[in-house]
Amino acid sequence: MTPTGNPHAGTGRLDAQRRRCDLDALAADPRIDLLVIGGGVTGAGVALDAASRGLRTVLVESRDLAFGTSRWSSKLVHGGLRYLATGRLAVARESAVERGVLMTRTAPHLTRAMPQLVPLLPDLVGAGQAALIRAGFHAGDVLRRTAGTPAAVLPRVRRIDADRTRRLVPGVRTEGLRGALVAHDGQLVDDARLVVALARTAAQYGATVLTRVRAEEVTGTGARLVDTLTGEGLEIRAGAVINATGVWADQVDPSIRLRPSRGTHLLVDAAALGHPTAALTVPVPGSISRFVFALPQQLGRVAIGLTDEDAPGPVPDEPQPSDGELTFLLDTVNAALATALTRADVRGAYAGLRPLIDTGGGNTADISREHAVLESPNGVITVVGGKLTTYRRMAQDAVDKAVGLRGLPGRACWTARLPLIGAPGHRDSRPVEASGLPASLLARHGGLAHEVLAAGELEPIAEGLDVTRAEIVYAVTHEGALDASDVLDRRTRLGLVREDADRARKAVEEIVGELTEA
Repeated sequence: MTPTGNPHAGTGRLDAQRRRCDLDALAADPRIDLLVIGGGVTGAGVALDAASRGLRTVLVESRDLAFGTSRWSSKLVHGGLRYLATGRLAVARESAVERGVLMTRTAPHLTRAMPQLVPLLPDLVGAGQAALIRAGFHAGDVLRRTAGTPAAVLPRVRRIDADRTRRLVPGVRTEGLRGALVAHDGQLVDDARLVVALARTAAQYGATVLTRVRAEEVTGTGARLVDTLTGEGLEIRAGAVINATGVWADQVDPSIRLRPSRGTHLLVDAAALGHPTAALTVPVPGSISRFVFALPQQLGRVAIGLTDEDAPGPVPDEPQPSDGELTFLLDTVNAALATALTRADVRGAYAGLRPLIDTGGGNTADISREHAVLESPNGVITVVGGKLTTYRRMAQDAVDKAVGLRGLPGRACWTARLPLIGAPGHRDSRPVEASGLPASLLARHGGLAHEVLAAGELEPIAEGLDVTRAEIVYAVTHEGALDASDVLDRRTRLGLVREDADRARKAVEEIVGELTEA
């Protein structure tokens, strides 16, 4: 069911006008099939799953799309190699299957194969550890094949010589270098962009997507929704309510027990590592399953991560890395570099909290990454745990639970073969080959690059940044950005490096101001 009088109904266009029309339509008819609380990757995935089954679906997010953990990841779409090392075969297989779905059907325009290179240095990787890593890589390749992901998408495991190693990661230490072991995994151009694509695709299938709307007095049959921009409220009645708020899940459902774990990344200029085209993968001393990665990113950066630290206490809006985590990451990655990185090389840092289910004692690194779908005493269905790669399966399980428990009239899930907006095969996508558009624009928008081009000029928003003025306009007119922070921090990711954000802020604020006043 689409809102009457909304010019964007049935499209993937999110903007302030659509938001106002959708709120008015809900006030006129507050009966829906499914209310989804939380606008991260899981909540957006739930909204798409439900809407594509024909359910009248409303997603509410008190802040912005991808405001929480979903924007603080390593941006890896990984096949679960770490879980193999610890014997969690079911989690590893699920990761491999969902990685293949993302890279071949759902969002191939936002993903690419990333070589993961372990340098064979005598004081870093001994013969025994090299054998274990090689065995793990080959086991991961078996998972790739059983998941049905072709080698054309993710190449097979191989060993390369020292010259090839230096070409892929020019900053690697060369003394004693015997080459490297290389496996491939998936990488997103941007995690927040995946969330936006999910939300926009859900909107195309009829979902109402509302940011800056808080859910209060939540029960299994509805909630009071408050527009945080105006203070206006409305009561909504739902056939089922799904709590997909991640590390804030226990605030919606007090019966949930979480044990958040903090994962931290540093950002350095790609030039500091010689502009690598592969992820440098450095074993953490004393562990057979943990590594520190130096991951090439968009905007000319390399992200170095990540940690796994207990994060007790109140959940902050934006978690902050600890000084000890910065030291740990630099010390670990420096063991493989010819020129050590220092604090002066760090251009930015970010941390995210994993919404792990509390299973008692032990290290957070040992807590299972399996997800759970739970029903609270008041009937709210909570989906929690898991990870970005498996968002689609988490969403499917949550909607299946809601349909089964509440008798909702939903069809069977088909999101495993549903291309997101911008992906090849989507009705609005256009071929990007030989388009002549900047590679950075195509990487971020795929088959919708023509819409971005029509929105404004391809002039950079600031000198030295490959984000264009057209992308700023498009973020407001099509991607649901309501203010400059939405644009800087979640649509373009310029906010990851304060210097970049500061250079772009004035122009971004001017563009957003002109569009929101129009």
